[in-house]
Amino acid sequence: MLLHDWIVPDWPAPSHVHAVTTTRSGGVSRDNYYSMNPASHVNDDVHAVTANRLLIQQTLGFAIQPHWLNQTHSTRILDLDHKNADSNADGSTTTRDGVVCVVLTADCMPVLLTDRQGQRVAAIHAGWRGLAAGVLEAGVRQFSGDQDIIAWLGPAIGPDKFEVGTEVIRQLSTGAVTGTDWYRESTDNGKWLVDLYKLASLRLQNVGVTELSGGGYCTFSDEKRFYSYRRQGDCGRMATLIWLDHQAADGQIKPS
Repeated sequence: MLLHDWIVPDWPAPSHVHAVTTTRSGGVSRDNYYSMNPASHVNDDVHAVTANRLLIQQTLGFAIQPHWLNQTHSTRILDLDHKNADSNADGSTTTRDGVVCVVLTADCMPVLLTDRQGQRVAAIHAGWRGLAAGVLEAGVRQFSGDQDIIAWLGPAIGPDKFEVGTEVIRQLSTGAVTGTDWYRESTDNGKWLVDLYKLASLRLQNVGVTELSGGGYCTFSDEKRFYSYRRQGDCGRMATLIWLDHQAADGQIKPS
């Protein structure tokens, strides 16, 4: 299958756990949304968004569309094993084959979770507001206490580009986060540079997730591959998807 330059996580997930992050390549959108924008809440042409979603479905061989969310920087995680009245959430989870969890990002961090046996998967949208509110911890709570959870941290704005004020640092210094090595002084303007990968890792480790993969991307710096809200303003989004498929375990998509 043609995956363009899409990213396949390199993490120790079981072979029946599949995951992909799209990039800007492979779609039909134009201008700031060029070209694989599957986000319907931005100002892209609705027909282009519909076509891009269909291309994702066809490329990855889904029988049905992923469960697209209306993300609100909350801590709500939808359990897709049950019917939901709406899609207002910042994460989803399932234990069922063929049900696809997906989040959209363009500087915020997509985080994927599964357990060593691959009984459950989850996709989480972790912007700084969600991190401060505890969205990662909410995602971990979807798993049972005896499951050994592993995580993959997808493309987000890098530690040299995510500049914030003191009030944001104060809000992020919540929960069981200790130390100050996840942020540093920017310049003489009173701003701070935040390492979202480090902060997310600390929060996950604090709730027992010790196997962490991914990180090392910067959506702001890599203009060719990624959308970035801070760089572009109005722009498209990358989709990070995770699903279970026991029948296709032997043909698992290979890491990029």
